[in-house]
Amino acid sequence: MRVKVDRQSDALYFRLDEKRIVESEEVRPGIVLDFDENDCVVGVEFLQISQRATSEELSTMKFQTA
Repeated sequence: MRVKVDRQSDALYFRLDEKRIVESEEVRPGIVLDFDENDCVVGVEFLQISQRATSEELSTMKFQTA
């Protein structure tokens, strides 16, 4: 999995799989899902992240497992 913060585009992107993206859909305002040929989600993009999180929150990543 790859995580990318693009401050210029004001976006946060989670790439879950390296399969080819064949379709993208904005499922909620500012949330875009990328799908492969089997309709599986391979990426999630959050737009306008500066309105969703502070710079400090975006500079630190926390992982939680159950």
